Amino acid sequence: MYYPYFRGKQFELITVRETAAVMAAAGFVPIIEPVKETLNGLDRALKAVCEAGGNAIVIVNPYHGDHSDDGAGISTLLRAKYLGKGGISAGILLKEHMSRRDALGCYKAHEDHRPVFVHAGFTDGKGLAEDIGDILPDTQHVFFEKYCGTLYRKHFRGSRRILLRDGFERRRNADHPPMEVFSELHLTYADDGMDGFGDFLIVGDDFTEGGGPAYAVAIHLTFINPEKDDVMYIYHFVSDSKDTPTDPAGKFAQALAKLIKKLDGRMSHLEDTSAITEFRDLYAKKHFPGLGQVKKLSMIHHVETLARYLS
Repeated sequence: MYYPYFRGKQFELITVRETAAVMAAAGFVPIIEPVKETLNGLDRALKAVCEAGGNAIVIVNPYHGDHSDDGAGISTLLRAKYLGKGGISAGILLKEHMSRRDALGCYKAHEDHRPVFVHAGFTDGKGLAEDIGDILPDTQHVFFEKYCGTLYRKHFRGSRRILLRDGFERRRNADHPPMEVFSELHLTYADDGMDGFGDFLIVGDDFTEGGGPAYAVAIHLTFINPEKDDVMYIYHFVSDSKDTPTDPAGKFAQALAKLIKKLDGRMSHLEDTSAITEFRDLYAKKHFPGLGQVKKLSMIHHVETLARYLS
């Protein structure tokens, strides 16, 4: 049903690990594109998914990060530890430069891991669908919406199809509005002929190796708005201080105070998730856990919000 797309940085993988039980119970399937050379964090995340009885898709030929030139280490990990564990599938990332021959070769090489095609710029969808031929109904396809229009996706009709939409508008933290629409795809994916939907959580699709100095600190939290036909919206709680890259702890305190004020106003529509409990605890303790932890809590909140709504 829901397929959140994670780039395998430290806190993304910790999010997968800490929400493994929630996602398994809800039938969610995280997609993980490993971007760091060390695969220890990925291994721990996949172990948690399997122990929870869940499913995950691991990109074996990443476009971004340390494995973009050679994903052999990822394939080796899957074969060594997750072969025969039906919950883990190999994801074949189809970018613009990839040929049909290479796509099918990668598929064949990972047949033991129920491979999934992830369409992210590949241009010959019609040809690939013809190459797949009679086994098309047995295949699964994930589409990055910005690369895959309705006509492209139509070539794979009859297979299991998942649509990914980036609901996060990437901009400087200081420029975020207090609130805006995130997505309605959780309501409309079936009308588009899709079997499931996904997003890039509160991180967005744009990949960066590391964050720059925090001129402003923002806490991004999604919510279902019952006053707007259950469309998902996102709050951006932004610090008042925005002029220098100093004092991230003080800026976090400013952003957190705005979040607590919204929660205490009783009309926030924010689900009382485990992440909200942690934010309240941080406020009470006047503690800054680091920006990575803040992002992790926002991602956990997003997953738990959708799990509760879709249940």
